[in-house]
Amino acid sequence: MTAKTVLITGTSSGIGLATAVAAARNGWRVLATMRDTDKAGALLAAAEQAGVELEVRALDVTDPASVAAAFSGLDQLDAVVNNAGSGHLGTLEQEGVGEVRAVMEVNFFGVLHVTKAALPLLRASGGRVLTVTSVGGVVGQPFNEAYCAAKFAAEGFMESLAPVAASTGVAVGVVEPGAVASEFVSNVGVAEGAVTQAGPYGKALEAYLERTRGAFAAAQKSEEVGEQIAGLLDAAELPFRVQTSDAARAFTAIKLADADGSAVQKATSAWIA
Repeated sequence: MTAKTVLITGTSSGIGLATAVAAARNGWRVLATMRDTDKAGALLAAAEQAGVELEVRALDVTDPASVAAAFSGLDQLDAVVNNAGSGHLGTLEQEGVGEVRAVMEVNFFGVLHVTKAALPLLRASGGRVLTVTSVGGVVGQPFNEAYCAAKFAAEGFMESLAPVAASTGVAVGVVEPGAVASEFVSNVGVAEGAVTQAGPYGKALEAYLERTRGAFAAAQKSEEVGEQIAGLLDAAELPFRVQTSDAARAFTAIKLADADGSAVQKATSAWIA
């Protein structure tokens, strides 16, 4: 039998890299995509170490032409993993709306570009769409306004799309990691002197950063998350919402049982006290 094919975005590091290797190990044909294929070294080394092969393709999720090129020539696709994303720290008063738009382009519109291109092929195969969001797609978090807005948007879009896609045989789900030890965190970047430059928000930002350092000290490993996502590709039934750790399940449960929003506000306000 021909191996099933999965296209995964953002595979140069972290969760995407781990998912690509785990899926290949499980027998999938993996199209591992990334914006800059010059950064494929870590992925290829991990694949060689695991004794698997995968195909690297260039794909910038914010560029429809790049998305079309990555899908060019594909006659079979059984799953898509929307993993590409970028973190962002900031608060509205102190950043430009253009910065917020850029976060939305990667984390929300990028997901839409890839999913739109994939749906005809997935409909033909009875395939599935998995979008890596975050616990930040459920619970809004201080100084993550733009990032959480984009992840909320992705979750809302996918939750609304799921029954429509299911009516044509395509399963849709979201994966919500909590803190994960990967380059994603370091790529967010906190400029030197950010606290002193934050003006009236300086004390709150300092408290937030201290709390975040503690959370990521006990972060889940990318490999563990990748194994879970690869497992969902083969699951008999795909749940719509999957958290990747007990901590993520406990955190999102606050929101999912919080009718008036007070529990979330109490929890996140404590982060910046």
